[in-house]
Amino acid sequence: MTPQDLSIAFFAQLALILLACRVFGWIGKRFLGQPQVVGEMIAGVCLGPSLFGLLAPELQSMIFPKESKPILFVGAQLAVGLYMFIVGLTFDTSHFVSRAKSAAAVSISGIAVPFVCAFLITPWLLQTPGLFHDRLATWEAQLFMGACIAITAFPMLARIIHEKGLSKSPLGTLALSAGAIDDAGAWCVLAIVLASFGGGPMVAIVAIGGAFAFAIFMALFGRKLTAPLAKMMERDGGISEISLAYVLIAFALCAFAMDIVGIHAVFGGFVLGAVMPKGKFSETLREKLEPVTAVMLLPLFFTYSGLHTQLTLVNTWHLLFIAAVILVISIAAKGLACYAAARATGEDNRTAMGIGALMNARGLMELIILNIGLQRGIIEPALFSIMVVMAIVTTLMAGPLFELVYGRHARATGLLPAADSRS
Repeated sequence: MTPQDLSIAFFAQLALILLACRVFGWIGKRFLGQPQVVGEMIAGVCLGPSLFGLLAPELQSMIFPKESKPILFVGAQLAVGLYMFIVGLTFDTSHFVSRAKSAAAVSISGIAVPFVCAFLITPWLLQTPGLFHDRLATWEAQLFMGACIAITAFPMLARIIHEKGLSKSPLGTLALSAGAIDDAGAWCVLAIVLASFGGGPMVAIVAIGGAFAFAIFMALFGRKLTAPLAKMMERDGGISEISLAYVLIAFALCAFAMDIVGIHAVFGGFVLGAVMPKGKFSETLREKLEPVTAVMLLPLFFTYSGLHTQLTLVNTWHLLFIAAVILVISIAAKGLACYAAARATGEDNRTAMGIGALMNARGLMELIILNIGLQRGIIEPALFSIMVVMAIVTTLMAGPLFELVYGRHARATGLLPAADSRS
């Protein structure tokens, strides 16, 4: 395809992607009570070979030609990098202070039990061809599966908590704190897998050492280096174009740094956002970047994921059984572990069940990990498809399950205002 052909294809793709995401997002909110982003996750899968490609393969291949996928890939990387930067802007360490003991117990349990389950089932999964890369070591596969099962979608969790009216409640604080710790642990494990699955020990040393040095540098100097941007905003009465340009340059450099050492751009984006000055500066910056990122860029990522999700590959009873086992283990390991930890630290039964329900939301973070695994050749398309289904199901069930075990009772007894049930 010529550059002109690629340009034509891209704008046709963009129009279809945005339309599909709006329609599926509206359906999810109107009939299922789900956040917009959940509908967009499903829209991405439907635009791929699992539905659109199955019903109209020629039309699907014409709109999404193979040659255009690299463009979508770059757009998807920009999307998740900027999204994680925005998540970093909202990262508030004060959540850890008030419920540190319970949060630590819930998060450690929510990581440890899924990892134990992953270590137990992964040798069985490795016996099935076409799930993992042939040269992947057992321990690498176990760590990757552990990260996939253990992760909680911190941004999705924050959105659900806000919509349910839990932002200032003890349960909301506990869930956010535990979710943040969970995500940090899962990303650290993923970094180890990415570093080890390379071209020898030097690649691992460069990746892990580079990521560690970057994190230390940003922790020590990031706030000081970005503080002048906040002062410029105060002086100008808002974020000027030049201030926004400096922020985006810093984001691009951080994403570049993490990509070039062999980790991933999302690490750079998140760390930069986390060290940015908080308060009015971060809130204003988020207001500038979030609409374009959420409305236009993130759908590119969901669609790129959907184009690699081939549910038709799960076409045998054995693979269907594997998908069911992974789904059940993922839900049970995460939910029951977090429930038990919350009870052990003094939470009442309903609150503990609410924590277990919320912590099972995997959402966008799961898709990011899966795409990294597929991109780096750690997993094959069949396992990718199975895990995408798990991510969607666990995200879909989080809100309704929470309402069932905690929300309705809390509203009936006045613990939560009844008006929040309409959000």
